Amino acid sequence: MSIQHITVELRHWIVEQTAAGHSPQAVHEAMLQQGWSEEVAVAALEQALGEKIYEDGPPVALPEPDLGGSPNRIWAHDREVSVLLQMKSPRVVLFGGLLSDEECDELVALARERLARSETVQTLTGGSEVNAARTSEGMFFQRGEHPLCERIERRIAALVNWPVENGEGLQVLRYRPGAQYLPHYDYFDPAQPGSLQILKRGGQRVGTLVMYLNTPERGGATTFPDVQLEIPPTKGHAAFFSYALPHPSTRTLHGGAPVIEGEKWVATKWLREGRFD
Repeated sequence: MSIQHITVELRHWIVEQTAAGHSPQAVHEAMLQQGWSEEVAVAALEQALGEKIYEDGPPVALPEPDLGGSPNRIWAHDREVSVLLQMKSPRVVLFGGLLSDEECDELVALARERLARSETVQTLTGGSEVNAARTSEGMFFQRGEHPLCERIERRIAALVNWPVENGEGLQVLRYRPGAQYLPHYDYFDPAQPGSLQILKRGGQRVGTLVMYLNTPERGGATTFPDVQLEIPPTKGHAAFFSYALPHPSTRTLHGGAPVIEGEKWVATKWLREGRFD
């Protein structure tokens, strides 16, 4: 197997492609189609576009739990939460017991009657649409819509040190057997024409928290293909990850593996750079 090298010519080609209007994601996909390995493609993009990506400066701060000293448990507003796993790159933390069983059941009950086929953001227009990549049912709560939502939102804010007002409302999803969400990124591609309209409300997404509201019999893991990580859905647990840039170099490509047996219920909280109104 030949060794792939990041040459000056390759870096110049990447810069030329982005200057011509192609997004970093599109350049990344083109490199993979041309036979470049995932690792080399990401490294080349980082080297070629690092200065360009940061020319306006990265977010001043990111949501981040206080895990100095490697604690096994931390206090989050009104509840003690376990720290089960953490990674630095990508920044992923798995929390145990973020929600009680009763809170999980109540959130499912509140959401059940409002479920509809899940949609994804359409960055070409700034709207949303049904997408074959996402075969779940879902609904959104307004921020603070219900006392339970407000309590969970305050707990999340304390857990990751991020203002309540910088969060979107909770989204609850149900995945039936066979349902899945193919790997994707949660940030909005700034090169897409619809992103400008989306980013007017709170700026870019910088973090995600996926809370598991039940434990399926089989399947339904949250996967991070770039780092070969799978997080099993366990009732009350929550997976947190953050991303400083809207770029594949964050290695936050993730998906929801197909549910094999039973149902999977999750609540997702997306965190924005600024106030989300």
